[in-house]
Amino acid sequence: MPFHYSKKVMQYFMHPKNVGKIKNADGIGKAVSPVCGDSMFLYIKIVKNKIKDIKFQTLGCAAAIASSSILTEMVKGKTIKEAKKITKEKIVKSLGGLPRIKIHCSVLVTKALCEAIKDCKKHKKKKLKK
Repeated sequence: MPFHYSKKVMQYFMHPKNVGKIKNADGIGKAVSPVCGDSMFLYIKIVKNKIKDIKFQTLGCAAAIASSSILTEMVKGKTIKEAKKITKEKIVKSLGGLPRIKIHCSVLVTKALCEAIKDCKKHKKKKLKK
């Protein structure tokens, strides 16, 4: 059964923002869907407790790429606390909706963000111990 993507999803899919890898990232998060195999990597750079830079590498469908791209725009410049408040619902709404079968893409990208933040905190603790 075919499904319809919003105009915004297609814009972010065709012209994604913040694609790539951050060299010496403060945190790296990964999420993989056991259902469809989509995989996402998020790289974050933190300066003064704010996300100064964020990039992604996603292998997946249009919804996965669009969700990754819009998340990077939503969290850039925010504090870690503010970024953690970004939910799958906020991502879906910002994209003008997603087909029900593609909602998991918004879940995956929020999971990748949480993993990147955890990774960042782990690295900071190691630096403090030195």
